[in-house]
Amino acid sequence: MSTGMHDRLHRPLSTVSAGSSVLLRRIRAGQELETRLAALGFVPGAVLAVCRNSCHGPLVVQVKGSRLMLGRGMAEKIAVE
Repeated sequence: MSTGMHDRLHRPLSTVSAGSSVLLRRIRAGQELETRLAALGFVPGAVLAVCRNSCHGPLVVQVKGSRLMLGRGMAEKIAVE
């Protein structure tokens, strides 16, 4: 599969409904943000469980046993499937 096909299969974390679990595939951000998210467990292949997503304001996501709040802008940069 080409990279373009992979991109079509992925969607932003911000679009995932509460109660759903997804796999993190890619972070589309600068190195500083990628490093910060990786330190929190947001790495390719990690399972993310969306605990809250009201479509307005931050999301609450569980990763590796911890619940974290992410701003919508940050969640837009996290590609999942």
